[in-house]
Amino acid sequence: MKTLRRVLKYIGIALGLIVIGLAVWIGPMMWPKPQVYGKIPPQLPADMKKPAFLVFSKTNGFRNEESIQAGNKALVEIAQKRGWGVYVTENSAVFNPEQLAQFDTVIWDSVIGDVLTLDQRQAFKAYLEGGGNFIGIHGAGGAPSYKWDWYADTLIGALFTGHTIWPHLQTATVDIVDPQHPAMAGLPAKWVTRDEWYSFDKSVRSKGYRILATLDESTYKPRGLLFFSDIAMHTEHPLIWSHCIGRGRAFYSALGHAAESFSIPLHRQMLENTMQWSAMEGPCDNGL
Repeated sequence: MKTLRRVLKYIGIALGLIVIGLAVWIGPMMWPKPQVYGKIPPQLPADMKKPAFLVFSKTNGFRNEESIQAGNKALVEIAQKRGWGVYVTENSAVFNPEQLAQFDTVIWDSVIGDVLTLDQRQAFKAYLEGGGNFIGIHGAGGAPSYKWDWYADTLIGALFTGHTIWPHLQTATVDIVDPQHPAMAGLPAKWVTRDEWYSFDKSVRSKGYRILATLDESTYKPRGLLFFSDIAMHTEHPLIWSHCIGRGRAFYSALGHAAESFSIPLHRQMLENTMQWSAMEGPCDNGL
């Protein structure tokens, strides 16, 4: 009897530690800090080179600081290597018609939370529909703001339903299914890499979006937050896709939770390809 009580005691302690750990981990997502919005536009460089990229990484909620800083650093290094203009900010007041017009592409690097005011949303939407371009990285498709239906339903095109937990970061195989797309240039047909893997409520193919890469669910364990819950999509599991927003180009990649992923040559190559593609002249046509 004493042995049983001792075992139950240790089980209770272990479960308690798991609950505390989960609370610390997901607490910022469930109970985010008060929403903060930019009010005064930043001073942009007067001599920004073209094409010019705005890298935005504001969070009003959960924040993966290590990943965001690694992503921002990689994007700046790519732009500098290519002689492109780049400006990094978390000030949402830059989302005004005059300043957005100075950029060819806006990149959301793991933006999470309700980060734009209604006027800023309107300016961003008009910018994209008028020919501006968008690149979303990882958290930008996870939970930026389900309060803004247009962002989730149209710009991203699918709702995030969960990511791997048990274990969290896993090695899996990414299948490049549209090697003809400029963003996929030079990537192997199968790309084995380690990351946090997102699942979505549906495949964006039903909306006519151009799926560039899918996730092979047989190569990892699609287990979600509720211990061993199944978050597999079971059919097609899109991971990277593109489409048109009016005259503008839109691209989303679920890769990029692991900070070290931004040091992987294939990932950096894809980001460089995507930046170059997004700034192409002319209106978007079938995700191109």
